[in-house]
Amino acid sequence: MVMGCKWGRSLRGTTVDAISNGASPLNLCVSCDPLPDNAAMQVSFTKMQGAGNDFVVLDETRGLLGLSAAQYRFLADRHFGVGADQILSVRPAPHPGVDFEYVIHNADGGQVENCGNGARCFVRYVHERGLTDQTTVRVQVSGGEMALHLDTDGRVTVDMGPPVFDLSRIPFDDQGLAPQSVGHWVCWPLALPDGAVVPVAAVSMGNPHAVLRVDDVDTAPVATWGPWLESHVRFPRRVNAGFLQVVDRRHARLRVYERGSGETLACGTGTCAAVVAGIRLGWFDERVDVDLRGGRLTIEWPWSRDGLNASVRMTGPAQTVFEGIINVPDLP
Repeated sequence: MVMGCKWGRSLRGTTVDAISNGASPLNLCVSCDPLPDNAAMQVSFTKMQGAGNDFVVLDETRGLLGLSAAQYRFLADRHFGVGADQILSVRPAPHPGVDFEYVIHNADGGQVENCGNGARCFVRYVHERGLTDQTTVRVQVSGGEMALHLDTDGRVTVDMGPPVFDLSRIPFDDQGLAPQSVGHWVCWPLALPDGAVVPVAAVSMGNPHAVLRVDDVDTAPVATWGPWLESHVRFPRRVNAGFLQVVDRRHARLRVYERGSGETLACGTGTCAAVVAGIRLGWFDERVDVDLRGGRLTIEWPWSRDGLNASVRMTGPAQTVFEGIINVPDLP
């Protein structure tokens, strides 16, 4: 133990007192003093993860914190803050018919429309914190509404709603491109800076996704093609890039380079988008287990029965890692 810091770990500008999930208290003093010339406010948080996709969850049901984009970036920073792929805010229901509002900020501080792994963590959070005793809750997100359900086996199922194929709503600019017919759908040839032309399926799960089939996710060029696809001119709001390996009709592997966060261990909406694309392109049955680097998600899309407007259901884990309080500097 180091004098002045319970656990000897120091980092300028941050103070965290964390409690581990379910066991004995664990105090993580990441820094004993905030910057002397920077005002700071104390923010309570919960660190959670779903299949390795990790989040800082904030309770704003009793008042908004009013955080800036720079402060969200600070919280997500793995060196100076708590560390997370996204920041999730739990807010009061904006209108009758839903139980909460669910707001997501990426690690770069920008607000985004949806996050499936975060949605699973969201429902576990509000249940564990006593904000609701319902095992099924409806939440408002930027892209619409979702129903979230705590399963008896400890996993969480999320009704993600129907996928969006209208190119103007994704949005995707197809002007001058010739679609390539595959199965019951099409892929679009996209030119990349290194001269490669790759066929991608464009779909939205409340946020935009480009799905690219690869032979092996372990050797897929995620680190190079991911950033290029994310900022491709054909996607005016940027895009999440999914690298999909088809193992068989009920099993897939996936890596996702997320818009504003880089490659993550799992992406819920990206997994839904990849399976929906694979079903329409003729590669999958209507229920698929998808292995990501952080764990397994199960996706169901009964389109043969309910048509293209069928809701996508995603089932997977959601766990609390620790809770704490952090001093957030006054950042513009």
